[in-house]
Formats: sequence, structure tokens, C-alpha cells
Amino acid sequence: MDIVKLIMTIIQVVLGVILIAVVLLQEGKTSGLSGAISGGADTFLSKNKAKSWDAKLARWTKWVAIAFVILTFVVSLVK
Repeated sequence: MDIVKLIMTIIQVVLGVILIAVVLLQEGKTSGLSGAISGGADTFLSKNKAKSWDAKLARWTKWVAIAFVILTFVVSLVK
């Protein structure tokens, strides 16, 4: 059981590093007061957000975070 826990802990550390990287690669969501005044959210580029690199990073963040939490529970249950 110690080898299984060691392997899962290594995978958990790797997932943690990937999660940190994916979050740091994302662009900031707030454009501040200048975006609210100039209407920056209504641009042509924001309509294609579902296909953008930032949207893919957001999806990856969600799935890596879910995997990290599940693996954390599993590692805590393995004795």
C-alpha cells in the first residue's frame, strides 16, 4: 500500500503544478472601470470566446481541479 500511496501522491503533486500553471496562464477577467465605460465586453472578439485559448484554459482549470480534489480524497482514505 505504501507504493500505491506514493504513486498517488506524486500524481497529486504533478496535478497541483499543472493546476497552478493553468491558472497563471489565464488572462485577467476584470477590465476595470475603463472596460465598463468603453464597452470593451461587447467587442467582436468576446463573441468568439468559447473558441479562444482562454476558454480552453478555463475548461482545463475546471477538470484539473476536480481531478486534484478527488485524488486528494482518495489519498487521504488510502492507509
